[in-house]
Amino acid sequence: MLNLAKIIVDVPTMQTNEPYTYQIPDFLNEQLEKGMRVIVPFGNGSRKVQGIVWDINHNGKFDGKLKAIESVMDLEPVLNDELLLMSKWMASKTFSFQISCILTMLPSVMRAKYQKQLKLVDDIDDENVAKIFSKSKIVDFNPEEFDKDILRKILHLKKKNKIEIKYNVKNKAQSKKILGLKPNLFDNDIDKALSSLRSNAIKQKNILYYIRDYPREIISQRKLCKKYDISEAAVKTAVNKGWFKQFQMEAYRNPYKQPVKRNYPLKLNADQSNAVIQVGNSIDNNNSKVFLLEGVTGSGKTEVYLQAMQKALAMGKTALMLVPEIALTPQMANRVKGRFGDRVAMLHSGLSNGEKYDEWRRINNGEADVVVGARSAVFAPLKNIGLIIMDEEHDTSYKQDDTPRYHTRDVAKWRAKYYKCPVILGSATPSLESRARATKGVYSLIRLPHRINNQSLPDVKIIDMKNELINSGDEDFSSELLSAIRNRISKGEQTVLMLNRRGYSSFIMCRTCGFVLKCPNCDISLTLHMDTKTMKCHYCGHEEPIPYKCPNCHDKKIRYYGTGTQKVQKKLQKLIPNAQIIRMDVDTTRRKGSHERLLQEFGQGNADILLGTQMIAKGLDFPNVTLVGVLNADTSLDLPDFRSSEKTFELLTQVSGRAGRAEKEGLVYIQTFNPDNYAIQLSRQQDYEKFYRTEMNIRHITNYPPYYFTVKITASDINESKAAAKMFEISKILKAKLSDQTIMLGPSPSSILRIKNKYYYQIIIKYKNEPSLHACLEYILQHYQKDAQKGLYVNIDPNPLNFM
Repeated sequence: MLNLAKIIVDVPTMQTNEPYTYQIPDFLNEQLEKGMRVIVPFGNGSRKVQGIVWDINHNGKFDGKLKAIESVMDLEPVLNDELLLMSKWMASKTFSFQISCILTMLPSVMRAKYQKQLKLVDDIDDENVAKIFSKSKIVDFNPEEFDKDILRKILHLKKKNKIEIKYNVKNKAQSKKILGLKPNLFDNDIDKALSSLRSNAIKQKNILYYIRDYPREIISQRKLCKKYDISEAAVKTAVNKGWFKQFQMEAYRNPYKQPVKRNYPLKLNADQSNAVIQVGNSIDNNNSKVFLLEGVTGSGKTEVYLQAMQKALAMGKTALMLVPEIALTPQMANRVKGRFGDRVAMLHSGLSNGEKYDEWRRINNGEADVVVGARSAVFAPLKNIGLIIMDEEHDTSYKQDDTPRYHTRDVAKWRAKYYKCPVILGSATPSLESRARATKGVYSLIRLPHRINNQSLPDVKIIDMKNELINSGDEDFSSELLSAIRNRISKGEQTVLMLNRRGYSSFIMCRTCGFVLKCPNCDISLTLHMDTKTMKCHYCGHEEPIPYKCPNCHDKKIRYYGTGTQKVQKKLQKLIPNAQIIRMDVDTTRRKGSHERLLQEFGQGNADILLGTQMIAKGLDFPNVTLVGVLNADTSLDLPDFRSSEKTFELLTQVSGRAGRAEKEGLVYIQTFNPDNYAIQLSRQQDYEKFYRTEMNIRHITNYPPYYFTVKITASDINESKAAAKMFEISKILKAKLSDQTIMLGPSPSSILRIKNKYYYQIIIKYKNEPSLHACLEYILQHYQKDAQKGLYVNIDPNPLNFM
């Protein structure tokens, strides 16, 4: 009998998308557990890769020669049984490799870093190659750093077994180390030491008093110095005298820079109370029910979340709360942390890699039983989950764009089913898919139709910018909105302005020849950024200086067109010189902690106006905001996307809800060139029910979700004809294997044909019930896997949020 382990190796290909059998060496027999990361040899030669232990069999049989596990990367499992099982489901659901799903669940620092090395094993005659090994017989090997002649010689010497290529796995996951102190004196020793000190040795005496009070307590040196006002020099003296044993100890990095004010449960109104009771009953009965909490902006959804979480925690369970935007995470985390204290952990992209790793460890070790975070937090290693909450469930950021293309809602529902706990999907504007499921009784619908303070919803005015352009020539600010902003500043009230376009302007164009400066890598125009004096591509990151004459005809009649947040800020500052403006977009929030800092400044009243992109539209709660202005409501309406009306309605309704959330009345101005559009008109009344009926009727006529499921298949290659040809091949397979009831759109070029020098072609499949589809898509993935080695990639996106 052999001790065997099934290992999922970190080689994401179709051929390796199953566990491999390895022998467990004797020294790991008692140590190895499912869910641990290990280092294993893989393939021919000395290649080593990271792997995850999928299963262990201590009484196994195997015919043939087995490789053995080399070492472990962890002292305990990093994935529990639930997450391992979920990775298999997720790989099938998203048409991804299982190792890709597993690595998505872990902090980025736990993804192995691979390093190649050259090892000299025999004497060599070539002087140029010998120089490489002048200092050591083992050197780092990066083929790109060697010229072709040297590289050819290295490969020749490898074939003659004079040089060996070694593959190493580096563990990037490192815990933070600080100096720790352990008392090393007994009572008699303390008395002797005290009597030997001079009367003015106050710091030394304080150390001895501490040791007498806490003879067995280990403390960090930093904490001892800060808490007891002791200098590091005094501690060093104490260590030299043998009063303390000094050592390196692990410490968690702290992502909470500001102290959080304690908050307490609020009195609920009848609607809120009903919601908490319904969710609480589901927690009591271990029922994996999905609740759709549809509440108008300001209706107190957050308090429902908090009191439902309290119910789960009181039963000894854990709670997971998800928010879509990183901008919302600090505010929501402060509310949750203010209620539950140190039991709360945060997981979002605004944390450093070290902070994310430490927060993950706190959760994995059971030191935090409440998690607040963005999309990836759905994989938090909580155990015994009692409640999962998705705030702003309609938000498109809950869908992952890259492989594995999962939707957070699906993962949350899977985990809820596993732990037999309820899910709350909360929104003022639920996605049509969720609302349709609630209408059919698949989800339980709970409504919060009133604001908690009985304050009326803000008055919304629609400004036709076509008329404004004729009257004033200004396409950014209507006279009414400017007047309202000045009025709010005079009264000491605040304004939120939203423009869903960052940068200075959309593009630059030559007025002589019509030339538009485009990205050399993508079929998209470059955006002007005045702060860096550059033109930037928001798809691939390409950057180049602003041209001051046309690259095509060399005329100097080059002009800026369109409006971005940068340009609006500059213009607004000229129009209202006394206004204090905070701009919040991707460019101003790149630095760590910038979201929290900017929102805190605005919340403390240090600015009159918060100007930003859609990141300021949802969830933010500032009682002094009485005016909201949407500078261009048509931004998302103009996109070639079947969800454009839904996104527009959601965005306008959400941002309108930022006004008048306390005692003061709110006012909203929506500037648009399409004032009669139904999405804009219905957002004016925040009439979700009418919008839902109108949009569902359009979707029904046009055969779009939620009446149909969809799949997007994409082929990409640096050669356009190869990508197109592959898509036509795939279309033939689909037509042969799928029924006539399935609708197929394409093959066709993607909306943006070229991104990062790759050409994209796509097929959209729309279906209601197609039993053979999953097997057909799996076949396509396997059949075209070999093309990836040649640079042609085929990707499958189940239920995409857009077809662009």
